[in-house]
Amino acid sequence: MTHSRQSIFAKIKARKRASSKDQNTPDNRTGYSLLEILVVLAIMGTIVTLVAPRLFTQLDRSKVVAAKAQAKTIKLALNSFRIDFGRFPTADEGLDILANMPNDPSMQAQWYGPYLDGEFPSDPWGNPYHYELPSADDRGGQASPKVVSYGADNTIGGKGLNADISM
Repeated sequence: MTHSRQSIFAKIKARKRASSKDQNTPDNRTGYSLLEILVVLAIMGTIVTLVAPRLFTQLDRSKVVAAKAQAKTIKLALNSFRIDFGRFPTADEGLDILANMPNDPSMQAQWYGPYLDGEFPSDPWGNPYHYELPSADDRGGQASPKVVSYGADNTIGGKGLNADISM
């Protein structure tokens, strides 16, 4: 029995030595080569150059949609103001009266605002919305006022992203 036990221990020691030699010798198959890394970077660069312009176009389009939605919300707030006061805000009052209580005590009694939650919003490009007073329509009634964002360039007119957005 001792002989067979010794041969078993000898086999185990031999296996340990063989496995420790394998661990100490470098294995050429681990990790990535420089060429493989460069190929992956080139593929990623190509994908980014093809996809990025589409993503930025989508981002710009979403700003236009957001400006239209905000302008509609402001216009709804103007209509709520009109219900309370029987008129739209004057040029002096501007759009600020939709978010902040007027200083005039006679107006404070009628003011059931704020008609907009939080602070008055800027357009998606960080510029203020502009308020165009309503004019009389053909039948002698009062037309609806306009809420305008001058677009990305914040100047009147323009095309594409620079076009005016009005509600």
